[in-house]
Amino acid sequence: MSFISKNIERKNEALVNENIGAAKVLVIDETGTSRGEQLTQDAIRMARERNFDLVCVAPNATVPVCRFMDYSKYRYEMQKKAREAKKNQKIITIKEVRLTPVISGNDFETKLRNGIKFLQDGDKLKVTLTFHRRARMLNYGDPDISVLERFLTRIADIANAEQKPVLEGKNMSVILAPKKK
Repeated sequence: MSFISKNIERKNEALVNENIGAAKVLVIDETGTSRGEQLTQDAIRMARERNFDLVCVAPNATVPVCRFMDYSKYRYEMQKKAREAKKNQKIITIKEVRLTPVISGNDFETKLRNGIKFLQDGDKLKVTLTFHRRARMLNYGDPDISVLERFLTRIADIANAEQKPVLEGKNMSVILAPKKK
């Protein structure tokens, strides 16, 4: 368990039974009926008589709102929902293909095939065109981006560019996302 999750757990634990810091609380019983404002100790005693915990559900209200419930069951349900949400989420990774302006035809085709495979697997693809000798690239004016343009046209039927190619130092990159089917 990480340091952060321990702090979150402690924060949640602070809102149950004797850990409620307010002197008076607004009590809601297990059926959802309001019992009005009561002293915290009296509310805890009432909850224990009914075999429930007193759980603070709105600690930032002017008078904190507390509810009678089985806290361990409630916590279990929350953890179960969090596991289900985590199971259903799709993690998108960014794969990268690096090109140079003087790449050979076979290398280009291999990198193109790899890029297509990454996109078909549902990953995003970052295509980076690296210019060697940055000073020469800047002295001759516009950099030679024909390789990048050729790559983008060949892959256009299965991917969309999220943005235009961006020049960052001696690298020009563009991020591609798979087209929705």
